Amino acid sequence: MSFTEHCNLIFNQAIRDYHVTDNIDTPINNPYDRDSIENRLYLKCWIDTVQWHFEDIIRDPHIEPLEALALKRRIDRSNQDRTDLVEQIDSYFRQKYSDVSVQPDARINTESPAWAVDRLSILALKIYHMREQVERKDASEEHVQKCQAKLNVLLEQQVDLGTAIDQLLEDIEAGRKYMKVYRQMKMYNDPSTNPVLYNNKK
Repeated sequence: MSFTEHCNLIFNQAIRDYHVTDNIDTPINNPYDRDSIENRLYLKCWIDTVQWHFEDIIRDPHIEPLEALALKRRIDRSNQDRTDLVEQIDSYFRQKYSDVSVQPDARINTESPAWAVDRLSILALKIYHMREQVERKDASEEHVQKCQAKLNVLLEQQVDLGTAIDQLLEDIEAGRKYMKVYRQMKMYNDPSTNPVLYNNKK
């Protein structure tokens, strides 16, 4: 089983587990050992799944303004948690490949492995929810056909993205490519770089 096939199994498990209650306040029950990469992958997709439903709820045109504000705060925290977790997954890859001899002509990739895995997690969610639309009994045949066409594209994209990630990891392991990770510098979360926050301290 390839790394991304393993990822997709874990992502699908997290998505199914969330939808047992389908409630944004459901506590996570991560079945994997805390120090394992599987634990990080499960947590990554759980965060993505909860945030998917945050985004659904906040688009309700009848949502109360105070509720929307509270939800926006939760989305901001979720985004930060997601970013932190991607960096943890990249740390796993850096450790795993730390002894690789990089070839003199090795090339860098446009993104780190973990940010590609981030996209794979989101793709699993798109597939799950598009399949829901295909299986809706109250939808028109036209709606179902349009969603089926989109689902087919998403499934093809999942295969292609998985192949690309597995090939990237093979290249890193062989020294043909090398990892260079830039930590995210989100200025609006930092009270020392967001002018609204530091000006309010005056």
